[in-house]
Amino acid sequence: MCHGRRGDPIHRVCKVSEDGGDIINSHGGQPGSNIGQYNVPTRLAVDDNEFVFVVDIGNRRVTWLSPTLDYKRQVVSSDQFKWGPRRLCLDVQPRRLYVAESEFKDGKYTAGHVVVFTV
Repeated sequence: MCHGRRGDPIHRVCKVSEDGGDIINSHGGQPGSNIGQYNVPTRLAVDDNEFVFVVDIGNRRVTWLSPTLDYKRQVVSSDQFKWGPRRLCLDVQPRRLYVAESEFKDGKYTAGHVVVFTV
């Protein structure tokens, strides 16, 4: 699961127990833009090997984590987006990552499209 909204002290991704009572692994902490930090992690996708792709809205990037939530690499950087990434979907067989990005202007979404990446 992802958590951390603007103004929250912690922005991270967590793997929780089946009952949701315990955090098994986590990645992130204080909000920021360095490796290992997030600025509003919002959505994630998990592949068939349990690797995790995380949309980081504030940093305009997608990060790839191991099944134990260790940092692997940034798979999509801010310069690959026209606007801000909002949603993602992973098609496991062809290894395609579909990322919806939207323009947010004057308090509302004004445009958007889907960008496809091979991962």
